[in-house]
Parts: sequence; C-alpha cells; structure tokens
Amino acid sequence: MKTTCEIMVQRVLPAIRAEIARTIISEHGRSQQEAAEVLGLSRAAVSQYLSEKRGAEVDFSKDAHEEIRKFTAELLTGLSPKEEVSGMCNICKYVQKSGWLNRNEPEAAYCVLCGEPESH
Repeated sequence: MKTTCEIMVQRVLPAIRAEIARTIISEHGRSQQEAAEVLGLSRAAVSQYLSEKRGAEVDFSKDAHEEIRKFTAELLTGLSPKEEVSGMCNICKYVQKSGWLNRNEPEAAYCVLCGEPESH
C-alpha cells in the first residue's frame, strides 16, 4: 500500500501544478516561460502539463478549482518560499478533504498531518 503522501505527490501534485500553469496562462495572460518561472519548473514541463502529458488524471471539484485559482493569484503577487509551501499544502489538504482521496484511493488513510476530513 502506498502512503497518502506518495499518492498525493504522484497523482495530485502534478495535477495542481497543471491547473496552476493553465490558470497563469489563460486567466492571467502570461507566457509558458513566466508560468515555469513562477512554478520553479522548466518551460518544457509546463508544456507537458498544458498538453496533458503530465497531471491530467485528477478531476478537481469546482471548489478545488477555485482554491487553486486563489492560490495562483497569490503566487503571481510574489510569496516567500514558506508561503508557497504552505499554499501548496493547503491545496493538498483541501483536495483530500473534498473527498478525492476516498473516491480514488479508498484504501488510503488520510494524512496524519492533515487529520480527518471535515464534513462538507
């Protein structure tokens, strides 16, 4: 059995990055290169996210999309490294608590750091 963190890093984190890249480009009118710089990735990695070669297997809820959009706007204003990590962790927690983990990996337990999901 994979740990919750393994599942989230392998499946959800790439999907979050893909959604952030799409949002930076489509909603904020930035280039792939600018998206890459914001995310600390190569332009080629951003291209793979946009073409759905990476991070395409997670369907986020409407609420999760909104959380990602808010975080993207914050990223573009410039955050400290600690704030960036905290923001990504908050999105990961949000996705877990939205029920994605239970629907897609029912045998996985919730992250011991995040705690049990709250009722939505």
